[in-house]
Amino acid sequence: MNSLLFQFILVPFVILNFVNNVNAGITSRFVREEWPSVDIPLDHEVFAVPKGYNAPQQVHITQGNYDGNAVIISWVTFDEPGSSKVQYGKSDKNYEFSAEGKMTNYTFYKYNSGYIHHVLVNGLEYDTKYYYKIGDGDSAREFWFQTPPMIGPDVPYKFGIIGDLGQTYNSLSTLEHYMESGAQSVLFVGDLSYADRYKYNDVGIRWDSWGRFVEKSTAYQPWIWSAGNHEIEYMPFMNEVTPFKSYLHRYPTPYLASKSSSPMWYAIRRASAHIIVLSSYSPFVKYTPQWKWLEEELNRVDRKKTPWLIVLVHVPIYNSNEAHFMEGESMRAVFEEWFIHHKVDVIFAGHVHAYERSYRISNIRYNVSSAERFPVPDKSAPVYITVGDGGNQEGLAGKFRDPQPDYSAFREASYGHSTLEIMNRTHALYHWNRNDDGKKVAIDSFVLNNQYWSSNVRERKLKRHYLNGMRMIAS
Repeated sequence: MNSLLFQFILVPFVILNFVNNVNAGITSRFVREEWPSVDIPLDHEVFAVPKGYNAPQQVHITQGNYDGNAVIISWVTFDEPGSSKVQYGKSDKNYEFSAEGKMTNYTFYKYNSGYIHHVLVNGLEYDTKYYYKIGDGDSAREFWFQTPPMIGPDVPYKFGIIGDLGQTYNSLSTLEHYMESGAQSVLFVGDLSYADRYKYNDVGIRWDSWGRFVEKSTAYQPWIWSAGNHEIEYMPFMNEVTPFKSYLHRYPTPYLASKSSSPMWYAIRRASAHIIVLSSYSPFVKYTPQWKWLEEELNRVDRKKTPWLIVLVHVPIYNSNEAHFMEGESMRAVFEEWFIHHKVDVIFAGHVHAYERSYRISNIRYNVSSAERFPVPDKSAPVYITVGDGGNQEGLAGKFRDPQPDYSAFREASYGHSTLEIMNRTHALYHWNRNDDGKKVAIDSFVLNNQYWSSNVRERKLKRHYLNGMRMIAS
């Protein structure tokens, strides 16, 4: 029955997939009146502070270990430190278990952060809804989350993909549309709050407002974080020269679980996916810690357990927008050959404030003495997708290079979000959804074939056909 249902769903996607794999790429000419690219005023209800003395706010969760049966729950209190304790259980208001964490805080210029709490809750059952409570007394707050299914090759799961979100009205449209998608977790490709667009104490204040802004999603499902350039916050004029200071204090990652030496790059396994998060703004050339870690992590991937290999990075490897053109070239030169060798399925990036999807192409034949200077079709390569269109205050990157490069399949300068719905070990359904005048509109959709299992199925079919032919000859 499930197979018949999938085939029924597959038909329109196959048509779209066929259309999107002709030689000519598509540049959408869609233009709409966008909401102003300015941040929502701080007194707006989306930034409302929870009522009560020392009430927890800016609640967010992320995966807490390698395989998904743990979460890190984070929140901020302002009046006093309070308790770093999470009470949780499998039925509403029946909290059988508890976990204790740690508290931290920091200063940025003359801004003093609130008390930031991080609690690891582990040993959870898979595919289970948990209710949790944080805070003390009448100001305590209650939320819930769902753990993913146990790791397995044919486990279905739906991810959302968001990048460069910010806190404008366009950001709000993206967030609300995403929350209607039915996705179970967000893969976030960097540039969170855009607080670095401010100065002095307003930097910290806008980190706080963003935490409250996204809480209606982040408190209930894990967002898998990666950092972008707007998290660097290198501001010597304010005597702030420690990169990623605010981000690292506020948004933890389970980096130690994947044997990483830095929270900036790490890996997780979730359902049937192996997800690798890279840092565009940390050293990655040969022999650096990130380079060495990625070499080892790619060799740890087991496609028989997690068939889908997904990479998150902030700066696009391939991009045909005038904005940030070729900024990902250095990382491409270092890692592209590994991506192809290990059959990475898809690489999601942000940074460019527009949407773009590539064909499967590579440029690994090029070097400084080679004549092959241009990307070529390569069935072993990943699909590269840029989703830096979350809605931030810098506005859209509306100027694409002309003519459209051969490697570019579809591109449009609009705000939106994506979803990737894994169906089984061989196929996933992908959507890019445009924010169109307050509505969510599916624009770019296709079936993503798994690089490892689709090729293995073809090889097995060829082998079976060859052996049957040999039997016929022998008989």
